Amino acid sequence: MRRFSDIIGQEQLKEHLKNAIESNKINHAYIINGERNSGKEFIAKTFSMALQCENRQEIEPCEKCHSCRQALGNNHPDIIFITHEKPGTIGVDDIRRQINSDVAIKPYQGPKKIYIINEGEKMTVQAQNALLKTLEEPPEYAVILILTANVSALLPTVLSRCVLLNMKPVRDSQIKEYLMKTMEIPDYKANICVAFARGNVGKARLLAKSEEFDKVKEEAITLLKYINEMELSEIVAAIKKINEYKFDINDYMDILSIWYRDVLLFKATHDVNHLIFREEIQYIRKVADRSAYEGIEKILDALEKSKQRLNANVNLELTMELLMLTIKEN
Repeated sequence: MRRFSDIIGQEQLKEHLKNAIESNKINHAYIINGERNSGKEFIAKTFSMALQCENRQEIEPCEKCHSCRQALGNNHPDIIFITHEKPGTIGVDDIRRQINSDVAIKPYQGPKKIYIINEGEKMTVQAQNALLKTLEEPPEYAVILILTANVSALLPTVLSRCVLLNMKPVRDSQIKEYLMKTMEIPDYKANICVAFARGNVGKARLLAKSEEFDKVKEEAITLLKYINEMELSEIVAAIKKINEYKFDINDYMDILSIWYRDVLLFKATHDVNHLIFREEIQYIRKVADRSAYEGIEKILDALEKSKQRLNANVNLELTMELLMLTIKEN
């Protein structure tokens, strides 16, 4: 399925694109700005498919015509995905070869020729300047979609020639409904995924499907439950295990932060219903009873500082050891 109605949230953005199709006022270039895994590519593919659809009675792509079937199979000749040879960089040659040298050739079969540049923030300054030539004088049939997680990495000259569409965080209730109805995720697991996703549907979906996330979550919570009885050597061994997983360290830190937010919330309210890890209530109650408010706040503060250190590439094991000592002390 690839229809506008399948996009969760993003009402303003959807409305803009649907109005453009309905009024036949398609801009030659759009920037879709949003977090990683937030669904930018799905939106770009849906919009492209709708623009090329042979059944023009509806705004939604029909999903049945030859053009839609090609788009669904990612092999439509007039929907072009920009690739790049060097990892982490979209270079000037990539743009010149795949867009600038190609854009003068008319569409093979559709009314439009659409270029999708994923991870647009990876374009070098030279690549963006090369793209400017096409953005300044595009053929009437050309549409360029730049997808980015960091709009500030784009040159002001590029920004000024595109329609900027910012993705908004999706409401927790909408994400939870999607996980439970469409993916058949149980209530307690949906709550955890929603808490971690922070409005990002794609991230919630990835976490819901990830067996690794479940394992890391269990190990992190086990460490927090028994940290007071553990020797430093055991804590160090548990920290080293984090490196075995292909898991974003920020997500691991979020597990720890959400646990202590639950502890703080329960200490303040004695209400189980709003806890994310409510199935661990006996341990949360234990930590809440033995910890002072000031101690929990110190731990949450230490978690934020540790995240900043890790993002600044400070040694993982050293940062985590200091964090665990703070947790033990408080």
